[in-house]
Amino acid sequence: MPQKFDLIAIGRAAVDLNAVEYNRPLEDTKTFAKFVGGSPANIAIGSAKLGQKVGFIGKVSDDQLGHYVTQYMASVGIDTSNMVKDDTGHKIGLTFTEIISPEESDILMYRNEAADLYLNAHEVSKAYLAQTKMLVISGTGLAQSPSREAILKALLIAKELGVEVIFELDYRPYTWQNAEETSLYYQLVAQKADVIIGTRDEFDVLENHQGRTDQETIATLFQYDANLIVIKSGIQGSNAYTKAGETYHFGVFKTKVLKSFGAGDSFAAGFLYAYQHQLGLETALKYGSAAASIVISQLSSSESMPNLDQLTAFIEKAEAQEVHQS
Repeated sequence: MPQKFDLIAIGRAAVDLNAVEYNRPLEDTKTFAKFVGGSPANIAIGSAKLGQKVGFIGKVSDDQLGHYVTQYMASVGIDTSNMVKDDTGHKIGLTFTEIISPEESDILMYRNEAADLYLNAHEVSKAYLAQTKMLVISGTGLAQSPSREAILKALLIAKELGVEVIFELDYRPYTWQNAEETSLYYQLVAQKADVIIGTRDEFDVLENHQGRTDQETIATLFQYDANLIVIKSGIQGSNAYTKAGETYHFGVFKTKVLKSFGAGDSFAAGFLYAYQHQLGLETALKYGSAAASIVISQLSSSESMPNLDQLTAFIEKAEAQEVHQS
């Protein structure tokens, strides 16, 4: 079957209610703006805005909010034919955000019985996955059955078909039972993934071991299928490690920070665009960093994802300013 999609993402699609009132705690916030959220949904949206051909596998509530998410994702060019409506009454996940200051922002998630966690294995189509070059798996979908089995089925199909598997760790503690369970299922996917992306803290969760160095982490994970591991370290930037022994680093772009959330999803979208277009790993890290800087300077995560012109213009302006200042 011809490959229709550059990538398909699977897992969480939800609703973000972001605080419009800045510099105050959530307890005192009264006004929120509604956006599509959820790490794999955000990565799909960011990728589509960059011009990628994108599909999505997930489950949403059969109500106004579920319809809103599906309609918005379709409006940015994502194929939603494999987004399933939950017919058993489960509601979509909600995330409330708090912006006290650029350095102090937080999220409050409501994910009890969330619809995306009820994606069933039989709702994952081999014929659909056969149409993509890349599958993006988010760690959140592994937190609970039956979503867990659906994710693992998609992983096994992708490996069978030769589809490149990207594992975006996306650790959220809210639906996990304990650290051992998290590490177990993360390792099952990490050992099969071709590319693994996460923060230093998320890799510690994967290994269930605090204080590991990047070199210790990659030495363990490169024993398996991974050819590329990307470890993000906040303001210190990010590093890409290849199984062949190459290391690439890129820092962060200066920007006026509004919030801290949303950076990881936008980084993944920017990085994967450059990676898939074979622009080089240093450029991929640069695109990821630029996309993250754009998103953390604005209120939304999904709607702030840049298109390719916006992304390249941001990079050109930032690099020109850096040369001028030097």
